Amino acid sequence: MQDKKMETPELNSHNKQEYPPMHTTEHILNQTMVRMFGCPRSRNAHIERKKSKCDYLLSEAPTEEQIAQITNSVNEVISSNLPVTISFVDKEEAASFLDLGKLPDDASETIRVIRVGDYDACACIGTHVENTSEIGKFVIISHDFSEGRWRVRFKLEN
Repeated sequence: MQDKKMETPELNSHNKQEYPPMHTTEHILNQTMVRMFGCPRSRNAHIERKKSKCDYLLSEAPTEEQIAQITNSVNEVISSNLPVTISFVDKEEAASFLDLGKLPDDASETIRVIRVGDYDACACIGTHVENTSEIGKFVIISHDFSEGRWRVRFKLEN
């Protein structure tokens, strides 16, 4: 896979300024959930500086042991000091290695891909840290399960 080198790629506009450590953590949490449960990335996310939440479609609620494993896995990735990189690829190429199902219908032909080391790759136009060492510690505050939706609330600590 070759990344396209473009001087000024044309991307869709973005109307929100995320808190980079929390937004990057969302990427890591999403990939952890995909790997552990085979579920899609979060269906709904609310990412803020003090606390955030993500919803995942699951057939049953994770056990307390699985929740501890999620926490440990996310923190292990964070502590690995992985680089967070940006590349630009055309939409057709991106579709060969990314799920583009959440892209808007009017998405540009150039896709901005965010990679967290070799752990995660995702189409995203948000803001991120440059290295996972900038994130802090991931802590699950609370969670609940209802009608196939597991909502997890989390924060970051120094």
